[in-house]
Amino acid sequence: MDYKKLGERIREERLKRNLTQAQLAEEVDISDTYMGAIERGERSLTLDTLVRLVNRLGVTVDYLLVDSVTNNDENVVNQFRQIIDNQPAERKQMALGVLRVIFSYFDKEEGV
Repeated sequence: MDYKKLGERIREERLKRNLTQAQLAEEVDISDTYMGAIERGERSLTLDTLVRLVNRLGVTVDYLLVDSVTNNDENVVNQFRQIIDNQPAERKQMALGVLRVIFSYFDKEEGV
């Protein structure tokens, strides 16, 4: 886990919202000292704290963790699977059709 990159992203999002470390820390119920250590990549954070930060900053967990999650083929396929698992068959077919159109566009662009 790259805590330094995670902390940098959190800091970047905090600054976009014109929040001080102390303000954000108070809103997510942690100490401002701990908030500073998170932003510097010196401390890890609990899942509960991560969720509170994500909710307050209005970002997604995957955005904050993008440097720590590997996107190999298996992970990408698993992400697709998670998205479509609970969808009805009709929506799955529709999504498949959209993917086919997207990939055929890419093929045309690449001259395949």
